[in-house]
Amino acid sequence: IGCDGEKSNVAPSKDSPEKAASETKPPKAISVSPNLKYEVEGDAVTITGCDKKVSGELIIAAMIEGKPVTSIGESAFASCENLTSIEIPNSVERIGQSTFFYCTSLTSITIPDGVTSIGYQAFYKCTSLTSITIPDSVTSIGEAAFYGCNSLTSITIPDSVTSIGEGAFKHCESLTSITIPNSVTTIGESAFE
Repeated sequence: IGCDGEKSNVAPSKDSPEKAASETKPPKAISVSPNLKYEVEGDAVTITGCDKKVSGELIIAAMIEGKPVTSIGESAFASCENLTSIEIPNSVERIGQSTFFYCTSLTSITIPDGVTSIGYQAFYKCTSLTSITIPDSVTSIGEAAFYGCNSLTSITIPDSVTSIGEGAFKHCESLTSITIPNSVTTIGESAFE
């Protein structure tokens, strides 16, 4: 943890005094290098936010405070328009709602093998994303997950996926072919419109 993270431990908090004084659970929105915010929930860590000015490549640590990063929360990187590449650790199991919403410069991202679901609007309008590999741990692709990813030319849907949400690939105008496995039992309305 950088000096910013240490300072946030002693800075005034909106949380109750009991929570701020707790040594086992830090207050919400603690900063870590490079300008990430996180919350500790039991024995796991959720990334909750990022400085919108961050640019270039971002690597998310697998461990924070000795605990695994298992989740990237709702809108954590929404509108981080200058991020070009994000490395997600294999410890992550969930990509939440609108996690990478409107990351318009994002060209490269690898979804780790432990992720089981891709949330609603997770990659909405990531207009520079050209290809993505979905690991075979994923069982559901949320509504509008890749909506408006109009540079997306290649995508893999593994045999583990059983549902493709409404509008999941809507307005993916550069997508020329896609193979849907036999495991898929539900394709939402306008999924490939």
